[in-house]
Amino acid sequence: MPNSASPLVVIMAYDQLCTFEFGCAFEVFGLSRPEMGPDWYRCLTAAAEPEPIRAAGGLRLEAAGGLELLDGADTIIIPGWRGPDAVAPPLLLNALRRAHATGIRIVSICGAAFVLAQAGLLAGKRATTHWRHASILASRYPDIVVEGDALYVDEGDILTSAGSAAGLDLCLHIVRKDFGAKAANSVARRLVIAAHRDGGQSQFIERSLPAPSGARLSELLETVQKRIGEKWSLERMAEIAHVSVRTVHRHIYEATGLAPGEWIKRQRIAYARDLLEETTLSVDAVAQNAGFGTTTNFRQHFRTSTGFSPANYRSRFQTHDPVATSSIQNPDTCLELISEI
Repeated sequence: MPNSASPLVVIMAYDQLCTFEFGCAFEVFGLSRPEMGPDWYRCLTAAAEPEPIRAAGGLRLEAAGGLELLDGADTIIIPGWRGPDAVAPPLLLNALRRAHATGIRIVSICGAAFVLAQAGLLAGKRATTHWRHASILASRYPDIVVEGDALYVDEGDILTSAGSAAGLDLCLHIVRKDFGAKAANSVARRLVIAAHRDGGQSQFIERSLPAPSGARLSELLETVQKRIGEKWSLERMAEIAHVSVRTVHRHIYEATGLAPGEWIKRQRIAYARDLLEETTLSVDAVAQNAGFGTTTNFRQHFRTSTGFSPANYRSRFQTHDPVATSSIQNPDTCLELISEI
């Protein structure tokens, strides 16, 4: 049985429930994960309105309880919503307001941002939703800073994700915040998905990878990631891939939605986060291994990206058993060391 002191996640169920978004939340927080120990999440489903709760695909769902379950929650997740024009039940909105007032973390996936907006919980905050509805959210609620291209937005006590599968990214982000990178990586492996996609990454890519040079350029991106501590100019990448600088620039943008310099910076930040969480390397050594050159440069970019100084980030997110090492040659070495924990 789960430890009674472990965090309780309550997933809301409503009529016309979005089964995919619900599945994203339950897959991360509801499945039994004995390898995580007794402090792992507890998870309950709460009915947002009187039953029966019918779900997409002709399914019916029986919840563990009603809105009273929200009072004991640490995190409340609303997985999708009936649509941007659907009015949320007043009892649900009031329950969400009370929960927020007591410090309970509230999470929306996809269209559920409209529920939080109706409750007034997004006023003055940054938020996102499915890209198809982002402009609607922004026009109806001008006091919300809608980031329509973001995969997810973390405002501390309120977190919102973009459409559908972006909910998995946000759920893994929450696991990473609560239990560290090692736990998030473990869950991601079971889900067979990437362990971390930055919240600011573009929601969608207009076109697939270009052909016929796509295979060579995809290998180039893998090479850059594996050797992220090195200097990477467009000219060097073009030479390795045997293509023009313009082709490299276009390929990276089409594949990631980011300019090459921004993509490389985010890879460096992601690797630095892993080193801070999972090793005892000094901040100076992390800066060098992640390719930032100087510690001053690293501190500036890291704080801008995460909101923390490297030292504060490590004190908050470092695992209980970091790898003791004085140097790391490349990201693959780091992953091998971490996997041995």
